Amino acid sequence: MESSIVDSKNNPRHRPLTPPRVLRGVLCLIVLVLTAFILLVYFGFWTAVVLRFFSVHYSRTATAFFFGSWIALWPFLFEIINQTKVIFSGDCVPAKERVLLIANHRTEVDWMYLWDLALRKGREGYIKYILKSSLMKLPVFGWVFHIMEFIPVERKWEADEATMRQMLLTFNDPQDPLWLAVFPEGTDFTEQKCLRSQKYASEHGLPVLKNVLLPKTKGFYACLESLKGSLDAVYDITIGYRHRSPTFLDNAFGVDPSEVHIHVRRVPLRDIPTSEDQVASWLMNTFSLKDQMLSDFYSKGHFPREGIEGGLSTMKCVVNIVLVIILTGTCTFLTFFSSIWFKIYVSLVCAYLASATYFHIWPSPILSL
Repeated sequence: MESSIVDSKNNPRHRPLTPPRVLRGVLCLIVLVLTAFILLVYFGFWTAVVLRFFSVHYSRTATAFFFGSWIALWPFLFEIINQTKVIFSGDCVPAKERVLLIANHRTEVDWMYLWDLALRKGREGYIKYILKSSLMKLPVFGWVFHIMEFIPVERKWEADEATMRQMLLTFNDPQDPLWLAVFPEGTDFTEQKCLRSQKYASEHGLPVLKNVLLPKTKGFYACLESLKGSLDAVYDITIGYRHRSPTFLDNAFGVDPSEVHIHVRRVPLRDIPTSEDQVASWLMNTFSLKDQMLSDFYSKGHFPREGIEGGLSTMKCVVNIVLVIILTGTCTFLTFFSSIWFKIYVSLVCAYLASATYFHIWPSPILSL
């Protein structure tokens, strides 16, 4: 059955914003912030900094275990608590590939829904993003992003190239699982940005796109060039929402979206050209196809070949939540009833995390080994 979908932030909310939803959302955010903070203080410093002196591989493995468990709380919030349907379509991809993900950037929370796919493939602790640097400066959440080695960018290639290439070179070890996510549009979609993008396209003989912005090619090419010897494939991901693009608070309070549709196209690395000009052309063609796919989605209400992934296991999610809460609760108990020296240690780690973010000294020499 076909149905018209208008994906706009101006549409009415799918569910009303009631006091119980606000209370539930606030409580969930408090749990997410507190558990992240405790994991950072008690485990993040040791796994991502101290252990890295001895082994980068085991450092990343331990960090992925603890913070992958924390990331798994978010899909539980979206799909189980808020009852948002996440529908996957396209190619069924294997679980253990090292991949580069490219996706359209419809709204500020697209990247969070990639966690839903990563969780189903056991890669929630190994997914890394290229994110704007302001997100890396957030208290607590920004610390997690640094510990997990997300790459901060200013969205100006002259300023970003050196940092990107330096960090990308640290991801070349084939024994380290990797999902590196890139949003080639460089910013989320708005009507005003779309008009500017269309004007630029018209003036330069490029495709005029309606549902996505023109992709920036240099960062994508740098990722391919730096990682080509250790990647298996590129996952071309297209995200569509019914019927309203959500904000972060919409997600937290469970008022939107009603459905998230994620289409996955697996492209073997051998099918992607190697020269910079050819890669730029390939990426432009990919986004032209993505634009048409989104037009079809808004008219039909779905992407082709749905049902490639099942729903989340409620039991596994509950077990994960219980383990995270027991782990963080035990650490909190120890803090209150420990010696003064232990409390001093906790204070010093907090000071380190705060100063590292405030003075923007991430990644430290240790993290970039």
